[in-house]
Amino acid sequence: MSASSVDLRAVRARRLSALRARLASAGVDGLLLSHGADLPWLTGYRAMPLERLTMLVVLPEADPVLVVPELEAPRVAAEEAQVTLAPWSEGADPVELVVDLLRRGPWPPGRLAVSDRAWAVDLLRLQARLPEVQWLAASAVTGPLRAVKDEAEVEALAGAAAAADEVARAIQAGEVPLRGRSEAAVAEEVGRRLREAGHQAVNFAIVASGPNAASPHHEPGGRVLETGDTVVLDFGGTWARPGDVGYCSDITRTVVLGRASAEVREAYAVLEAAQAAARAAVRPGVTAGSVDRAARGVIEDAGYGRWFIHRTGHGIGVEEHEEPYITAGSEVVLEPGHVFSVEPGIYLPGRFGMRLEDIVAVRPEGRADLNQAPRGLVELDG
Repeated sequence: MSASSVDLRAVRARRLSALRARLASAGVDGLLLSHGADLPWLTGYRAMPLERLTMLVVLPEADPVLVVPELEAPRVAAEEAQVTLAPWSEGADPVELVVDLLRRGPWPPGRLAVSDRAWAVDLLRLQARLPEVQWLAASAVTGPLRAVKDEAEVEALAGAAAAADEVARAIQAGEVPLRGRSEAAVAEEVGRRLREAGHQAVNFAIVASGPNAASPHHEPGGRVLETGDTVVLDFGGTWARPGDVGYCSDITRTVVLGRASAEVREAYAVLEAAQAAARAAVRPGVTAGSVDRAARGVIEDAGYGRWFIHRTGHGIGVEEHEEPYITAGSEVVLEPGHVFSVEPGIYLPGRFGMRLEDIVAVRPEGRADLNQAPRGLVELDG
């Protein structure tokens, strides 16, 4: 499937149909989508995080209507989004407009789902207008649908992964100078290279060196990289085909400046084996928890269990983190279309850390590795 062959209108129509079916099966009378990823996933329109209310009203049968600030309406390609626009002007009450639109569905509504990331002030005003309604998070409706990617989404995620691989390979080849530069300077170059590789936006670029590498979400700062450092580089952005909303990349590679110590080599061999075991465990019908166990078991057996301090992975799509989550004890059953990271880590506080991360897709025959950059420990001169 090529980018030009993707009929985004048809894709969005199928998503709307599936959402309506979910509303009916869940006994939900309406879905209110505001800020967050659900709205662009369904329509292609990504709302600006303004204080002004933006809300798509989705009912079981009526056409979806997007309540949007008048000054934002020109940004909405209503025909492509397959919505009716209801612009509101300064001084108007958009909450009342939303309530009026809800009257086209079951009235009075018993249960309504609202975006997980809607502004609290808007939800509070809706609750005041509709005091008898039972409210639930929109993710209860949209989450399972978004978690299972269609072929167009898997293709987009593969494109994002391939673009991130370009940057990872450049780092591993020594094309990105490391020694003598600050973490922040390296992170800036990684972000620039992500854009040059085709990403429309840089979502994050973690560069954690030496003892800082023991902090999984370290914020790159002024520490200068030096010989002997273990350096964790975790980065990703948003990559989009023409006309699409954009899908995320996320990759982590660990390098050493100079020769790695025997301890670092030993730990990395465990890490690489753990990630390989987890990837090998991915197939339809297994639980997310079993994939976590595959990675965690290798690390625990080697004596590093207490230093693996996070889950093994997270789903990825329009957002960097979404369902399914690859966590200990998760009973979520993997199925074709689930796409997620596999990223075990080992972190020794005050000393060093390491992580190895790739995106994998569950396929009918097993799995596909979307990232292909080399996974071995790389020792760099520069």
